[in-house]
Amino acid sequence: MAHKWKTMTIDEIKSKDERSIAIGPFGSRMKAELYVDSGIPVIRGNNISNTRELTGGFVFVSTKTADELRSCNVFADDLVFPHRGAIGQVAIVPRIDTERFMLSTSLMKLTCDKNLVDPKFVFYFFRSSLGRHALLRNSSTVGTPGIGQPLSSLRSIEIPVPPIEEQQAIAHILGTLDDKIDLNRRMNQTLEEIARAIFKSWFIDFDPVRAKAEGRQPFGIDAETAALFPDSFEESELGMIPAGWTVSKFLQHAVLLSGGTPKTDRPEYWGGDIQWASAKDVSQCAEGFLISTDRTITDLGLAESSTKMIPQYATAVVARGATTGRMTMLGSEMAMNQTCYALQSTTATPFWLNLMAQSEIGRLLNAAHGSVFDTITTSTFNSSQVIAPSIQVKQQFETLINHTFRKILANLRENETLKRIRDALLPQLLSGELRVSVADRKLSEVGV
Repeated sequence: MAHKWKTMTIDEIKSKDERSIAIGPFGSRMKAELYVDSGIPVIRGNNISNTRELTGGFVFVSTKTADELRSCNVFADDLVFPHRGAIGQVAIVPRIDTERFMLSTSLMKLTCDKNLVDPKFVFYFFRSSLGRHALLRNSSTVGTPGIGQPLSSLRSIEIPVPPIEEQQAIAHILGTLDDKIDLNRRMNQTLEEIARAIFKSWFIDFDPVRAKAEGRQPFGIDAETAALFPDSFEESELGMIPAGWTVSKFLQHAVLLSGGTPKTDRPEYWGGDIQWASAKDVSQCAEGFLISTDRTITDLGLAESSTKMIPQYATAVVARGATTGRMTMLGSEMAMNQTCYALQSTTATPFWLNLMAQSEIGRLLNAAHGSVFDTITTSTFNSSQVIAPSIQVKQQFETLINHTFRKILANLRENETLKRIRDALLPQLLSGELRVSVADRKLSEVGV
């Protein structure tokens, strides 16, 4: 049981290498002019996410620079932590083709002694509330969040150390859940790419029309679908477009919905069962659908404010602020505040509308105006013109793509369930309250 597990400090479980705990280079030693087009990738705070993977793009330094800053090199299975900025996060360096990485100035690293601990077990400890609390314990939130004496703070953190076999089994169980989450995430990326590729082929490049105009059978669609497309082009104010298609205002295809905020000094309006989307929720949603929001409201908050329920599959767009133009679809009916607009299809083709909005966002932002940040207004949407197909083509596209988007949403919902299971198991496994055999049985019962 948990009381039989010994507790050790990070300083005691670190590798014997003198560089096993280190901080990134001072800013004066990692200037922007040291970055090169390719070489040794530098891990920065934006590369650390709530997944096990390093995300986003990398900057690079030369091998010479990395050699000169050898104490700041990190290798597979090393753990990296922000000591400034997003304190409380952790990443584990993946086993990939890259021989090594570099730390940025805002990060610190830990190389574990693998005779004592499994690095993945230590990673999951720092993903737990106990580990996050330990990282945040000596932090300051004045100005940019930072840890005073970051390396000393890291060395002093205590961690439960069960037998190595138990650590490996715990890491395996939690890793199995993360593997399934990652698989669903990658599947969704592929599905979104497929949907965008079909949309571009049909409505941007007009591939089926070009094929028919050249006397060819359109690639990848059946004869019934091909028959819906014209076989020639005609002039329009936007250039040559498929014959019979029209140039129309964006808002001829969508109803523009706005939201509101219940009074924040009325606690009875907040914390209910109604999701309430803000610009923060929309802009931070890296998935195809927004399925949960940072804040929720009550039925009373909905009834006594200007906010309103926005239907499922509407496209929410950030209308003002630094993230103007970010958008996502709503995974369920939810309320929304006034920093966003929602686009609801007038022809029951919400997925076509979403992809059209994605393709138009650049032009919408060019037309946006504002004294500090760009602002999207009703006039912005009214000024946007799109090439609209026949309703039959839109509906056929919607029928074709419907399963793709619903599968994306189902995967996201499954991931939310898997995350809840993982986060519930995590402290119980780390403390010894729940043994591995019992956790294995629980996972089998839910099909993991």
